[in-house]
Amino acid sequence: MMPDSTAQGFNKVSSYEIEIDKQRPNNYYLCLASDHHTDRTFSRMDILEFREFCLTFPGSEECMPFDERTLVFKVGGRMFTLADTIDFAWINLKCDPDRAIILRERYPEVIPGRHMNKRHWNSVRVTGDLPDSLLRTWIRDSYDLVVSGLPRRIRETLDVQ
Repeated sequence: MMPDSTAQGFNKVSSYEIEIDKQRPNNYYLCLASDHHTDRTFSRMDILEFREFCLTFPGSEECMPFDERTLVFKVGGRMFTLADTIDFAWINLKCDPDRAIILRERYPEVIPGRHMNKRHWNSVRVTGDLPDSLLRTWIRDSYDLVVSGLPRRIRETLDVQ
């Protein structure tokens, strides 16, 4: 018998909406319809999980070009995410400018990218109420956005479309 999650104080989220990317109509995003995510059945991503996840992407490389604290992940020589290794409270993610605004309006954990071009980067608080699955989706979206801007010859070596 499955335990009753509502008896443990968890809420179920049942309302979703689909966002369509205006520039690429074939791209869509499944998002929560409410402003706050209420499913508390997730764990907190730590810096090791973040690192392991980022390294699963084809061609992903890690480096520390700014200082000994800031871990940067690149693909094809271009950054797609970075984080502080000592105080892992925020991650910076590359984002489509229109989508960046939508995410900032919807989630209090998302703000314009700190120390980055605020039009193309979001800072996301990983210690907030966002589930790891949503963080992983946004990390993947950041990677995909950077890959889509790479020259075709580099994309072909990554074995991604």
